[in-house]
Amino acid sequence: MSHAPVALDPPPSRNSGGVAEEAPASDAFAPLLRQIRGQRLLDRRTGWYTASISLNALALAGVVGALLMVGDSWWALVLAVPFAILSARTGFIGHDAGHSQISASRRTNRLLGLIHGNLLLGMSSAWWNDKHNRHHANPNHLDKDPDVGEGVLVWTQAQAERRAGMARWLTRNQAWLFFPLLTLEGIALKVASVRMVAASADWDRNGRARATEAVLLAAHHVGYVALLTAALSPGRAVVFALVHHALFGLHLGAVFAPNHKGMEMPDPDGERWGHLRKQVLTSRNVRGGWLTDWLMGGLNYQIEHHLFPSMPRPHLRLARPLVRHYCRVADVRYTETGLLDSYRLALRHMHEVGAPLR
Repeated sequence: MSHAPVALDPPPSRNSGGVAEEAPASDAFAPLLRQIRGQRLLDRRTGWYTASISLNALALAGVVGALLMVGDSWWALVLAVPFAILSARTGFIGHDAGHSQISASRRTNRLLGLIHGNLLLGMSSAWWNDKHNRHHANPNHLDKDPDVGEGVLVWTQAQAERRAGMARWLTRNQAWLFFPLLTLEGIALKVASVRMVAASADWDRNGRARATEAVLLAAHHVGYVALLTAALSPGRAVVFALVHHALFGLHLGAVFAPNHKGMEMPDPDGERWGHLRKQVLTSRNVRGGWLTDWLMGGLNYQIEHHLFPSMPRPHLRLARPLVRHYCRVADVRYTETGLLDSYRLALRHMHEVGAPLR
C-alpha cells in the first residue's frame, strides 16, 4: 500500500551527536537506539505518571460522585460521556504499564496493570498483554499478528475470498460498518477477558495469577452493577451501561484504527525485515497538538512507540524528530497524516479488501 511522503524536518538540534555521515542501512536500528539512549528518552518519568494516575483516579471518583448526586434521572446519561473518556484514559495507563513504561519494577507494572485493567475496566491485563505483545513483535504480519487475523473484519482480499454467508456480507460492507461495530468493542473486550481467565489450560499453567485476575474481574463487575443500581432504576442503569460501553469502545477503536490499517503488510513467505523497517513501514503517525496527544494517549506517535515500546509516553513526541530524520537518512518511508486522513486511508483499505465480493 503506497502513501504520499510527508515533509521531513531538518536534523533536530537536540541530537547533539548527529547522524552518521554515511547513510545507515535501511534496517540499521542500533545507531538510532544509541541516539535515543544518549538523549535519555528511555528514562522513566515516575513523577509524570504519578500525577497522571492520580488525576485520572480523582476524575473517575468525581464522575462516580456526580452520578450518585444526579440520581435516577435521564440527565445521568450525560455522565456516560466523561465516564467513557476516562475509561479510555484508564486503559492507556494499563497499556503503558504492560509495556513497562511506568516503572523499572516488573511487579509494580503488573500491579498497575491489574488495577487499571482488571479492577477498573473489567479487562484482563494478562489477556491484553499477550495479544498486544504478539502484535508488537510482528505488526501487520498475517501469520503472527492477532490484530490482522480473520474475525468480524478481514484485512486482505485472500481472507475476504474465504468468507461465506453473513460474514461475506459483512466483508462487502466492512468499511461502512467499521465505526458502528466499534461501539461493541467495549463489551467484546470484557467477554474475551472472561473467556481467557476461565480457560482451563491457563489455570493449569498459572493458577495463582489467574485466580488474582478472576477475583479482580469479579470485583469490577459487582462494583459496576452496584454503582448503577444504587444511582439509577434498572432500565436507566441498562441504558447507561450500554451508552458507556458503546462510547468507550468507539473511543478506543478510533485511537487504534489509524495506527496500522492500510499500511504495509509483510509477506509471510517473503524477505525478512529488520526491526527498523518492520516497525516503521507498518505504522502510521497522526499529527496534532496537545489535545490529540491527550485523547490518543500518545499512541498517535505510533512509529516511535513501536520502535521503543518501553519509552515513557511523554518522551514519544521528543523522539519523533530524531526518528523522522534518521528514517530520511536511512531511506525508510516515515508515514504521518492528519487524524481525518488517517481514517480515510484505513477505511479505503477496508473498502478495497471487500471489493472482489461486490
